[in-house]
Amino acid sequence: MMQSTISTLPYLSLAIWLPIVFGALILALGRDTNAGLVRIGSLIGALISFVATIPLITNFDNAAHGMQFVEKSKWIDTFNIYYSLGIDGLSLWFVPLTAFITVIVVISAWQVIQSRVAQYMGAFLILSGLMIGVFCAMDGLLFYFFFEATLIPMYIIIGVWGGENRVYASFKFFLYTFFGSLLTLVAIIYLYRTTGSFDILQWHLAVLTMKEQIFIFAAFFMAFAVKVPMFPVHTWLPDVHVEAPTGGSAVLAAIMLKLGAYGFLRFSLPITPDASHYLSGFVITLSLIAVIYIGLVALVQKDMKKLVAYSSIAHMGFVTLGFFIFNPIGVQGGIVQMISHGFISGAMFLCIGVLYDQAHSRQIADYGGVVNKMPKFAALFVFFSMANCGLPATSGFVGEFMVILGAVQYNFWIGLLAATALIFGAAYSLWMAKRVIFGKVTNHHVAALVDVNGREFFMLGVLAIAVLVMGLYPAPFTDTMQTSVADLLAHVAKSKLP
Repeated sequence: MMQSTISTLPYLSLAIWLPIVFGALILALGRDTNAGLVRIGSLIGALISFVATIPLITNFDNAAHGMQFVEKSKWIDTFNIYYSLGIDGLSLWFVPLTAFITVIVVISAWQVIQSRVAQYMGAFLILSGLMIGVFCAMDGLLFYFFFEATLIPMYIIIGVWGGENRVYASFKFFLYTFFGSLLTLVAIIYLYRTTGSFDILQWHLAVLTMKEQIFIFAAFFMAFAVKVPMFPVHTWLPDVHVEAPTGGSAVLAAIMLKLGAYGFLRFSLPITPDASHYLSGFVITLSLIAVIYIGLVALVQKDMKKLVAYSSIAHMGFVTLGFFIFNPIGVQGGIVQMISHGFISGAMFLCIGVLYDQAHSRQIADYGGVVNKMPKFAALFVFFSMANCGLPATSGFVGEFMVILGAVQYNFWIGLLAATALIFGAAYSLWMAKRVIFGKVTNHHVAALVDVNGREFFMLGVLAIAVLVMGLYPAPFTDTMQTSVADLLAHVAKSKLP
């Protein structure tokens, strides 16, 4: 087992519980009569929570093996369950990314949400802490607790502040993701009975027969594939995105989809390495279908949110492809793609939200000539559309290029098929940008549009800077994950069969 570095300060607990405590306080004290104070309090809470994650980056040791910032204390003594936290290069960046996106979402809702403001802001802050808990948990039952608890605030966010069919969408979201996780609980209990522990690192060392590994892999796959979502269990995502409020769509695409992909790295690959190799062809096939077929589906969408939702499925196909080709550049590319997609997809949904707040339509046909009325917004929208299709010098290019390069090393034809996604991505992203942004003003709704205000420009501008910086200088991201990826692949290369 890799040596873990014990933390002297509870950095991870602060990252998890600060937003949850702030969210609970906002819920308890907030009323619509003092919505202004609620908004300010929520922003302060989100900013403090984000600042609390920065020491994780500054104090992270790129060369260290094993988990860092480890916290461990007894939780339920009878069943040997611990409150155990830790991060490594596989999970480091998702903690500050989650806190950062939460700040952006709070800013995005400043003027848009006028009813139940405290409940809206509180739900997002609590959700932020729960999602960070998923990336930090090193006890299997603690992971499951955080993994399932994230469903509750998101279910409420969609069901209360969503569109006309919000109840249908929220039920579909909950049922798909909850039932997908039931088998995972069975696998967690089985691993506990096998090893006598809920410690995830102990599970990595468990000797399992091929039959056991395939069962455990399948159980985890059900939960993680739905959450990613992979083809063919992806159908819940477009419906949910269309009905979710702008902030809900941004968090869902930027962070929640990553919980499933992260699960493959932390559970499926290291616990069941033989089954992972045996079933890699199956996962690669599903990933390529997502990349190519779903890319074609995105091309025919008339609703901007649905187009970006299908685009997210295609981009997450790159992530699972990168993980199951078992080479360093592919796995690193998959993780970089997860981080990049967090910035770009969040920005795309926020851009659509800016248009919807003014024109109350997401239909591409209802727009045209937006650049004439909203030049600042148009520049940002086109930039994010370019990044979405993998333009060099943006973060969207880095992850996809690394995965394609890794896929070519693994198998030339798989790499070639994956590369076609760049063509489809350019087609649907630029088609949408052309129809919505360019040309003459097409109707009175577009004629009435007003360019982004200072708050919206700041919100989108910060995301644009993040996309550009990561695209031009990805080294800080790749350097932190190299050691952990190498350790993971060395572990997966060894058989665990008895």
